[in-house]
Amino acid sequence: MNAAMTAAPNSKVQLQERKRSGLITWKWPLLMSFARLVFAVLGQALVAGFYMLRGDPTPWQSAAPWWIVYGTLIDVGCLVLLVRLTRREGMRLVDLISYERQRLGRDLLLAMGLLILSMVLFIGGGMILGLLIYGSSAAPLAMQPLPLWGSLYSLLIWPIIWALAEDMTYVGYALPRLEVLSGGAWLAVLVMSVGWGIQHIALPLIDWRWAAYRFAVPFVMGIVWSIFYLRTRRLLPFIVVHWAMDFSSVLMLVVLPMMAR
Repeated sequence: MNAAMTAAPNSKVQLQERKRSGLITWKWPLLMSFARLVFAVLGQALVAGFYMLRGDPTPWQSAAPWWIVYGTLIDVGCLVLLVRLTRREGMRLVDLISYERQRLGRDLLLAMGLLILSMVLFIGGGMILGLLIYGSSAAPLAMQPLPLWGSLYSLLIWPIIWALAEDMTYVGYALPRLEVLSGGAWLAVLVMSVGWGIQHIALPLIDWRWAAYRFAVPFVMGIVWSIFYLRTRRLLPFIVVHWAMDFSSVLMLVVLPMMAR
């Protein structure tokens, strides 16, 4: 039996077959690598518009803490595009995850190791960047306390949708297609990591120092995650790790300070 017929829908051999048939071109993997940046700016602009209508003197800055709520609009936009793009390739959206029940145990073990590595990069990298850019390891926080409903939404709903949409966009969709199109891994890793890093400069969009601070750690983590994914082709561990990191961040930086007020 032909290997392409028995391989998983998002496997390298399947993607190579779709490239040969013209179903995969450079256009959409490149656009999806940077689509979330555009949606993030539009989301902040939408919330800033509400503040402006209320007479807020600094609507853009007032909208900034709400990015973990309007961030779901970013996810919805990307998921709608991914549904259309995967259908065009003859896939389902869930095929980007490549879930296999018999491999669940190994996926969770990989997630535990990846979580430790990611936390070291996230915390250590954040402290180093804080010193370099702000002169202090205590750089501004990406998440701030919100009203009760916003805090609960950010804890219970946002991390799940965000992890799924972000990882499927960058790691599950763009990265493996860029690898097949370029004929090698490193250009794909670089483009995906730049796209992932650039997205974070608009979470929220404030000033150039914040943009530099927010770009660097996701860029490095994008490189590390890309290498691990291309070796394992398992997306579920990354989604689990991403959810765990975002959930714990919201709990510590948004929910607990809200409860303490």
